[in-house]
Amino acid sequence: MTGVPSLRQVVAALDARYQPSWAEPWDAVGLVCGDPDAPVGRVLFAVDPVAAVAAEAHAIGADLLVTHHPLFLRPVHGIAETGAKGRLVSGLVRAGIALFVAHTNADVASPGVSDALAEVLGLTDCQPLVPTAPDSLDKVVTFVPVADADRVLDALAAAGAGEIGDYRRCAWTAQGTGTFLPGAGARPAIGQPGQVETVAETRVEMVLPRQRRAAVVAALLVAHPYEEPAYDVFELALPPSQRGLGRVGELPAAELLQAFVNRAATALPATVGGLRALGPADAPVRRVAVCGGSGDSLFAAARAAGANVLLTADLRHHPASEAAEDGGLCLVDAAHWATEWPWLRVAARTLRADLSAGATDTVEVAVSSQVTDPWRLHAPASTGRVPTGQEAADIP
Repeated sequence: MTGVPSLRQVVAALDARYQPSWAEPWDAVGLVCGDPDAPVGRVLFAVDPVAAVAAEAHAIGADLLVTHHPLFLRPVHGIAETGAKGRLVSGLVRAGIALFVAHTNADVASPGVSDALAEVLGLTDCQPLVPTAPDSLDKVVTFVPVADADRVLDALAAAGAGEIGDYRRCAWTAQGTGTFLPGAGARPAIGQPGQVETVAETRVEMVLPRQRRAAVVAALLVAHPYEEPAYDVFELALPPSQRGLGRVGELPAAELLQAFVNRAATALPATVGGLRALGPADAPVRRVAVCGGSGDSLFAAARAAGANVLLTADLRHHPASEAAEDGGLCLVDAAHWATEWPWLRVAARTLRADLSAGATDTVEVAVSSQVTDPWRLHAPASTGRVPTGQEAADIP
């Protein structure tokens, strides 16, 4: 069955890639406005939910606007059109354009915002700079009469077991023989009280998120034909998570810091402020840490990862000054918007592929052409005054 997907289906696809539970507690992600049953034929991706982007969404006939930054990061009690945000959301609603936000949940996703930034800079072998604790997993094992195995397996899958990456209903099965002796008060599905019974059984093993343990066990008890089914639940040891904040990777070949800055300026979308760098121009750069958006909390993590340079945004004077004094880590400061914009193309491409793989036609996707970096004017430092030693000497 094909057709234009509903907003509900598109949101489900986005949530699967950028799970709301991954967002920071203070964040505001997910569907902001829109009818879940409305059809979505065209989606526009942008960094910021601002008036110019909303106008662009209307101009191209978008049914859904997906932004990285939230519109309402703090609780509101109304959306009167006396303010910019009220005007924006009211205009979207009148135009029938839904709004969806993927923010810190997209930052830590794999692939996420920093993966896209690393890709445009040519980094390889990337790993999270600050890995997210992996999702806790269990494994459930049960033994079912052969004829009932598929039915029980389906029930466990419906309750949340058997999901591994993009695969569903994953299980391992093997056949053997079960034996039991029903007591006098038992009501066995197979056999008689007081008589030893042997049954050809299928062993079923499935992984499950730990938070789904109660639901999966409940489904097992309902679906299993035995009065007292045997089952085990094991807590699994997990490998490091591929999700997390920032990324660290390798350049194909070492280059000087000045060459890296020049190449980064070419790879990222242009902004008035351009790029600033801290460190010797001839410092060798091979291992690079990146973080889309604000990343001056990651200096220690970048050093621990062996990075020669950290490229991020919103670097403040004092942390940067301290980093310069500590030495060993070069810094490149880009515009916040520019470091997050590369993710838009990845997210658009991924959504189109995810919906195309399902039961719907591929939606049309577009990336906003609006430069929403807020800084508009720039005066080169060379036009300013340079303090001189004589001026200091002239102080009375």
